[in-house]
Amino acid sequence: MGRRKPLVVVTRKLPDTVETRMRELFDARLNIDDTPMDQAALIEAVKTADVLVPTVTDRIDSAVLSHAGDNLRLIASFSNGVDHIDVASALNRGITVTNTPGVLTEDTADMTMALILSVPRRLAEGAQLMTSEREEWSGWSPTWMLGRRIWGKRLGIIGMGRIGQAVARRAKAFGLQIHYHNRRHLPAAIEESLEATYWDSLDQMLARMDIVSVNCPHTPATYHLLSARRLKLLKPDAYVVNTARGEVIDENALTRMLEAGEIAGAGLDVFEHEPAVNPKLVRLAKQGKVVLLPHLGSATLEGRVDMGEKVIVNIKTFMDGHRPPDRVLPSML
Repeated sequence: MGRRKPLVVVTRKLPDTVETRMRELFDARLNIDDTPMDQAALIEAVKTADVLVPTVTDRIDSAVLSHAGDNLRLIASFSNGVDHIDVASALNRGITVTNTPGVLTEDTADMTMALILSVPRRLAEGAQLMTSEREEWSGWSPTWMLGRRIWGKRLGIIGMGRIGQAVARRAKAFGLQIHYHNRRHLPAAIEESLEATYWDSLDQMLARMDIVSVNCPHTPATYHLLSARRLKLLKPDAYVVNTARGEVIDENALTRMLEAGEIAGAGLDVFEHEPAVNPKLVRLAKQGKVVLLPHLGSATLEGRVDMGEKVIVNIKTFMDGHRPPDRVLPSML
């Protein structure tokens, strides 16, 4: 008789091909109707599962983990970031945590570049006008709906990991001058290929940029990294783009500055209190000062399938007694 298949609890609906493969390999308990699990459901899951497969909408904190059964040995997150998991608590309990890095890089960088283009060039505002019942387009005019040029501007990237570098490659092709702030200097060869300027002082960089792109993970060290004080360093004609995590920016301070015209605009794919969106930001979007997207950065079919395949590889490798390739270590946080 073969070994018992591990009980794998999946918290959200995943692409059909991923779920089918999970059923073939594991005793997979799926969430077919995609209803997000509340804390009680997550506690029940960690009590019974051998492997938990959560997503960014699931808060796997110490309160949930305190109920973990002896069988729970792996949390294989369907995500790049792991700020929704209390990794330290998990590791203290002997539970391995994995994520799905790398596969979201190009999709997220594409969306970042889309926002970098759409905010200064007023794309969302123009698109809304073309379908508006209140206002009809009267034709081209030399001075109507003028945006700001992208080419030749300075882009400051906060966080120069895989995604930050992918954004830099795209932005360089659009004629932007690349600047970056990171925990450490990039290797010289990469820095030279991107023609990127490193700033060890985030404050110094922010004061000089035309566009700022947030591409760092959310960790305790990056919470409100763009604080009210730092946002005030931005030039009044600067734009802020965030496709990373909403918590990295003090959203209330950003909103106040946008309302006061102290910065030119923002493109946001993530929010500090998702799925809640500040009503003032919604009003600003209707005025054309902000482009808001519903966390679409990694939302491609190919990306989601690739994420699912990484989760499966991590589970299979772990269950076969080997070190999973995408293990999250404390030093990474």
